[in-house]
Amino acid sequence: MNTLVTGGAGYIGSHTVIELLAAGHDVVVIDNLSNASRAVVPAIESLVGRELPFVECDIRDRDGLDRILASGGFEAVLHFAALKAVGESTAEPLRYHQNNVAGTICLLEAMAAHGVKRFVFSSSASVYGDPADTPIGEDCPVDPRSPYARTKAGVEGILHDVHAADPDWRVSILRYFNAVGAHPSGEIGEDPTGVPNNLLPFVAQVAVGRRERLNVFGDDYPTPDGTGIRDYLHVVDLARGHLSALDYLSATPGVSVHNLGTGRGHSVFEVVRAFEAACGRDIPYRVVSRRPGDVAVSWADPSKARDELRWTAQYDLDRICADLWRWQSTHPHGFRGRKA
Repeated sequence: MNTLVTGGAGYIGSHTVIELLAAGHDVVVIDNLSNASRAVVPAIESLVGRELPFVECDIRDRDGLDRILASGGFEAVLHFAALKAVGESTAEPLRYHQNNVAGTICLLEAMAAHGVKRFVFSSSASVYGDPADTPIGEDCPVDPRSPYARTKAGVEGILHDVHAADPDWRVSILRYFNAVGAHPSGEIGEDPTGVPNNLLPFVAQVAVGRRERLNVFGDDYPTPDGTGIRDYLHVVDLARGHLSALDYLSATPGVSVHNLGTGRGHSVFEVVRAFEAACGRDIPYRVVSRRPGDVAVSWADPSKARDELRWTAQYDLDRICADLWRWQSTHPHGFRGRKA
């Protein structure tokens, strides 16, 4: 299948591009490089032994999107391009809605104009808010608690409306739990700009000496050790979920919603201990106040993805930490300073 991947130089997008190319799909990547490095592209090419067409373009650039879509003969779009930090979204809600919602509308308009109506959307488990029960199934009420989560829930609603107006659209909404880890080669991984917003990349930067200590945001949650519990999903497992979603769309019309997670939760302190075992170093930490927008417990019921997408996560927390440490220890400063 000929696919356009937005945000394909970013963390999840780049790992998905590798899986797409390895499976024989043709791929064009667009990315505005606001939170990614152009050096990802040659790294992907080296891993898969294929050229990867790349265009620097913002999803809000309608003229740029028209030029790309007019030239490609695309059959599907995988949409990863979004701002994604919960705390930052609380401070900059208009920026998040402009990029994540208005940008997606611009992309959908361009797709419709060029007759491309197969779409895989990167949503988030954050749309569930703070559910009363776990594990979280797709029938759990949507209750987003942050501007970031509201952008994801808002786009989900738009996609249902787009399909209702034009049933030719086939849409897969994938609600990610916590994407972590790195490619097993150690050649690509998460390379956040500035201070990492997520736990495991911060832990890895502490281990490699880039950060003095980890801040644990609250140890007074109603959990066994007082720290937040999350469902940590290896990024390669997550990437392969997108290939399963593409296959599903080929056979199934309409709009589908699937959780992508492992079905198991780990606390912050469990993650720290697992990473210490992987890297052979102590991770110093201090407990600080809770972070706005965080919830106590979030882990998936992935049974619908298992039954309908024929997808299940293969890698556990130990493998996640081992692959992440391989990336971080060999690329202590990520892609920063590399030339494309």
